Amino acid sequence: MDFDREHRTGLAEAVFCSGKSDTQLKAICGQLRQESRSMLFTRLAPEVFELLQSAFPDMIDYDSVSRTGFYRPRSQKDAQKETQKDKQSVAIVTGGSSDVPVAREAARTLEFYGYQSLSIDDVGVAGLWRLTERIEEIRSRQVVICIAGMDAALPTVLAGLVPGLMIGVPASAGYGMARGGETALQSMLCSCAPGLLVVNIDNGYGAACAAIRALNVQINR
Repeated sequence: MDFDREHRTGLAEAVFCSGKSDTQLKAICGQLRQESRSMLFTRLAPEVFELLQSAFPDMIDYDSVSRTGFYRPRSQKDAQKETQKDKQSVAIVTGGSSDVPVAREAARTLEFYGYQSLSIDDVGVAGLWRLTERIEEIRSRQVVICIAGMDAALPTVLAGLVPGLMIGVPASAGYGMARGGETALQSMLCSCAPGLLVVNIDNGYGAACAAIRALNVQINR
């Protein structure tokens, strides 16, 4: 495990669980507990979590929607409570409720690092009044993470309305020509709104890490 990564970059190593064997994940959990190290687990399937839960009872704080897990030793839990970051920093906005798992992955990643976030769901361009009703809340945030599938118009619309850093996350939700998020990705990359940062398909974790990097720059000035 690369335990020194957070000192180098401000972001600790996370365990991407998909594709790892049960033996590998158990070994990781054992090392974390032995060395009293915190860890974020991503793409942790429910059935794999149940296996780890049986081997390491109550070790991992699990969220099934985002498929993320936290491990934090008690001493570090107490320390984090004393160093909570600005609650008003990040908004996470989704075009539709199908995008919520990706949004929750972003929110949980931010939470792991001590950032609380504002979540606003289902405000896509098919019902723009839902977005305009919340736009002032969104504008007040330093960073906005916007998740959208289908044609992914929402990040471009938001990037034309808000001053903060805009991070677009193409979602795999959609029919046929949505192509599992590829159309959304291409749409965001071709956005006419300048300064829209785009991460990979369904990559809520990566979007949150980009937000944290930006916020870390402001904090360390």
